[in-house]
Amino acid sequence: MKISRPQPAGDRRPLVTVVVPCYNYGRYLPDAVQSITSQEGVDVEVIIVDDASTDGSQQVAQDLAAADDRIRLILHEQNKRHIATYNDGLREATGDYVVLLSADDLLAPGALSRSSNLMERYPEVGMVYGYAADFEGDVPVERRDSETWSLWTGPQWIAKISRRGRNMMFSPEVTLRRSVLEQLEGYDRDMPHSADMDMWMRAAALGGVGRINGPDQAYYRVHAANMHLTDYAGLIADAAARRLTYDRFFAGSGATLPNARRLQAAAHAALARELMRAACVALDQGDEIAGAGSAQIVELARDIWPAIEKDRLWRRYQRRLRNPAGRARRFIESRVEYRGPLRQSLWRRYGL
Repeated sequence: MKISRPQPAGDRRPLVTVVVPCYNYGRYLPDAVQSITSQEGVDVEVIIVDDASTDGSQQVAQDLAAADDRIRLILHEQNKRHIATYNDGLREATGDYVVLLSADDLLAPGALSRSSNLMERYPEVGMVYGYAADFEGDVPVERRDSETWSLWTGPQWIAKISRRGRNMMFSPEVTLRRSVLEQLEGYDRDMPHSADMDMWMRAAALGGVGRINGPDQAYYRVHAANMHLTDYAGLIADAAARRLTYDRFFAGSGATLPNARRLQAAAHAALARELMRAACVALDQGDEIAGAGSAQIVELARDIWPAIEKDRLWRRYQRRLRNPAGRARRFIESRVEYRGPLRQSLWRRYGL
């Protein structure tokens, strides 16, 4: 990884296409669009794709388009679901760079100029991301931290995301070079639960990856409907989807990367360890949570990476079965194992 200071933007104003998929989010749509059209330093093209909403979203979209000739509409007569909606909008993009912004999310001020500036300076970079701050009610206060750029080759970034075993981005904070997007041919319909992670890995196989460090790049709205990972049934489904993503990637686009098999194994190990940590927590909290007990979690961990039976987390889980841990032991183990605050700080600042 290389850390770089931002360089002054040139005279050219790149065109950035922002695709806004919408289904029954008409109440949020004006704010999402305003966060795009108010971006400085770039020209914008907004493509709203309404997936046959039933809440009046189409009329909201039509009113927005009538008031601003930078906005175009695609209105589905029948509901096509999210992957088809994304792809319908992305196919119509004409900008140098492309962003997918859900109608309930927001771009941070200056986000598009920061990401396009990085890609203007580094033509080999095909994808740029940053930090997307969660919010439920009021939009977070804009962070004005000093800006740096993290730069990776594609294989470096793929190695990083494989060893971490998880997706590093949501979606609104990601900008793709359109020439890379055209090679990707959109989101994979066969992977509805992890299509974004699959997209980012395939993009990294085609070019370098950059990250904007410091200022927020987007604001990701948290709903009850997208908080599924707060229960263990959600964790099991998500881990299974991530496993499929890694396996398909290393059997396809990533098959020729250096150490592909080793990285695939590292991803399996990371997934299994994450599940075993969760299994220990499930035991601590009474074993049965949201219909998914620790035994189900352990079964999936062992299926993903059989060598987990030789890992310290497996031994910890067996100790938990025999003798539940007290509060002091759980506190010490969590600090030793997770290194949570440090990891969170590094991810927020540098995308590591």
